[in-house]
Amino acid sequence: MQLARPWITPYLDRLIQWREKHISERYFILLLSLSIGVTMALVAGFLKFIIHHIETFVLSQTEEHSYFFLLFPALGVLLSLLFVRYIVRDDIGHGVTKVLSAISQRKSRIKPHNTWSSLLASALTIGLGGSVGAESPIVLTGAAVGSNFGRLFRLEQRNLMLLIGCGVAGALGGVFKAPITGLVFVIEVLLLDLTMASVLPLLISSVSAASVAYIISGKEILFQFIQTDPYHIERIPLMILLGVVCGLMSLYFSKTMFRVEGELKRIKDYRLRYLISALILSLLIFLFPPLYGEGYDSVNILLDGQYTQLLDGSFFGPFT
Repeated sequence: MQLARPWITPYLDRLIQWREKHISERYFILLLSLSIGVTMALVAGFLKFIIHHIETFVLSQTEEHSYFFLLFPALGVLLSLLFVRYIVRDDIGHGVTKVLSAISQRKSRIKPHNTWSSLLASALTIGLGGSVGAESPIVLTGAAVGSNFGRLFRLEQRNLMLLIGCGVAGALGGVFKAPITGLVFVIEVLLLDLTMASVLPLLISSVSAASVAYIISGKEILFQFIQTDPYHIERIPLMILLGVVCGLMSLYFSKTMFRVEGELKRIKDYRLRYLISALILSLLIFLFPPLYGEGYDSVNILLDGQYTQLLDGSFFGPFT
């Protein structure tokens, strides 16, 4: 697939020739990693902006009429379905899975539409109530940006793979304002065959993304809490136990999600599949409103120790 428009191809050819004469491949990769990091910070900020404004509108409507929780999640799923089916016309799937598939099976080539399709579809779904989270879509978007940056300048596969890692690191660094998070994710989850020289572009991308994110949205972070209790070393066994339990819960979540997804895929009529999934999602959010959206607000409520607030406005609220 041709990435550049025909009219711009001659100018791009000249730019590539000039780069090959004056800038070594190593330094060019560093420049691209910086560009990708800045781009992903802007993309992450755009995604947060859209989700925030949609959520603000939805919550303003549900303050007096909680039954709107039955409507908006179904609307979000419907809009995403129509967007993917009639505009994108391609499977945008699970973000991390598609990135791994591109690295292992498609020579690190990701379709250009993934630079925007997952972003818009997830904004609609999450903003209107789908509690899937923005992390997976932003990972796919970052990987697509990195891959297509590299393809635009006709870099070879090993550099495309590195730029995919830069895109993912920048995406997570921009979302969480935590550059080390993006770096560790790339190394541990994508399992890229990296050398020490390859780590520098990843760091540049994630640090630049986090820095731009701080400039755009200030020092506010997703999870805010103050540690008031002293640290007790005898609690370490409990922390280990908590880690084991969380690991088992993560495994349960993944298994259940793929099991439910598999059962829904057995329904051939996409309209019936939509009705069933939208009904289940809307009913769950109506009964338990903290399921609405990304879930970060619920985590902050727990960090503040206001556990009963999670049930405010829910079906179970009167029983607390």
